[in-house]
Amino acid sequence: MSITLRDVARVAGVSEITVSRVLRDIGPMRQKTRDKVLDAVQRTGYVQNRLAGTLASASSNLVGVLLPSLSNNVFPEIMAGISAALAQSGFQPVVGVTDYDLTTEEALVRSMLAWKPAAMILTGLDHTRETVRMVERAGIRVVEIMDIDGRPIDVAIGFSHHASGVATARHLLARGYSQFGFVGHDLDRDRRAAARLKGLVDGLAMAGMPPPKTHLHDGPSSVSGGREGLRQLLADNSGLDVVVFANDDLAVGGVYHCMEAGIELRTQLGIFGFNGLDMAQALPQPLSTIRSNRAHIGQSAVEALLMSSAPDIGGRIVDTGFEIVAGETA
Repeated sequence: MSITLRDVARVAGVSEITVSRVLRDIGPMRQKTRDKVLDAVQRTGYVQNRLAGTLASASSNLVGVLLPSLSNNVFPEIMAGISAALAQSGFQPVVGVTDYDLTTEEALVRSMLAWKPAAMILTGLDHTRETVRMVERAGIRVVEIMDIDGRPIDVAIGFSHHASGVATARHLLARGYSQFGFVGHDLDRDRRAAARLKGLVDGLAMAGMPPPKTHLHDGPSSVSGGREGLRQLLADNSGLDVVVFANDDLAVGGVYHCMEAGIELRTQLGIFGFNGLDMAQALPQPLSTIRSNRAHIGQSAVEALLMSSAPDIGGRIVDTGFEIVAGETA
């Protein structure tokens, strides 16, 4: 059942007018009363309908899209696929950026649901309990993209990051590498990168090999972060013959460090990335990496939404796969 303003007022022990004033931030209000109302909103999962009184329909032609970043080249490509698929559908995307933060995602979901979107596209399968409760209660289609290692709310479209990590280990072991390193960034925020590292560790363990020596860059993923990260990793660990990076941005920085330090790529040190970005393939030695089908993921997300207006009870998984790009750096 839809939670109403009256339900919130009953839980908070105040009038509906008081609840309305708090939510619209109108007029003076005792902090204790405000806190009671906001606590009741949280407990009931109430989502304010900003369209009430302006549109007759219960929903709009909006599709909420939440992405972790727009500075990372991966996600603009996904957005391009979503936009292209929505172009002829009559629906319009509304985009929010979470910066890999689940609490920020929850706040954005609450805000978007207030506009009664027809559907939502979320990134990954990790969300706060409140986020899951809100979208389930909204009764709309929800597609989670870029990950399939878990149980989806409705439909999950993407690939297994753990499996890609295992595939990376097997590929590099087959090429004769034995002393592994890893350069990443904030793995608490980027859970998919953490899953890839876990897959790499597991893949090496299957072959009786120790886990990689690891350096986590203090800051967002960037080319400069990868350059400095590799420099520090090599300074702390001698004898490494291959380094796996959490993504291509960081790996390109690693290539730049090798060029500066006179390290011969592939023979003296292998460099391996993740994502298969065009910029990394334009290097003098194209980057060895894993390519994900990003535009296809975005298009498939929209196609899944348009197939039916009812959520897929029990969850459905669509595996778009990945491919190893041999490149020339490992």
